[in-house]
Amino acid sequence: MSTNNGQPGFSPARADERLENLRSAYEHNVIEAARRTVRVTTYVLASSVAERRADQDLIQSHVRARGWKLALSSFWDFGQAPPVTDRTGFGEASRYAVQGFAHAIIAIGPQAITTDDAMYEELLHFLGSRGVFLAYLSGPTS
Repeated sequence: MSTNNGQPGFSPARADERLENLRSAYEHNVIEAARRTVRVTTYVLASSVAERRADQDLIQSHVRARGWKLALSSFWDFGQAPPVTDRTGFGEASRYAVQGFAHAIIAIGPQAITTDDAMYEELLHFLGSRGVFLAYLSGPTS
């Protein structure tokens, strides 16, 4: 396969699959290392309070169905999606989890975090190397 400039490249589907495999590997490793109930914090990117509440309810139901425990704090950002590095709520969720209060940050889907594949991969490595994984309602789960 090649890109428009004749250089080898990956299709978006293969890139998505590679990133999901990486995300899933971090999830598996963190869960295996936890040796106890997995604690997760929630993150919501919403345009209204009603949307935030609805997403939070869906996420909490999913967490309970997985047998995970909700951490004491949850996080959110309102409005249109600025770059993930500029979001106060996601930054706070990351710090909270990395400090050991949660094993994971769970959101509705990857698009709630970022649509930039390079940034997404960087986040997976940053969090994963600190014993934290990202999880979602949509898409494959381990």
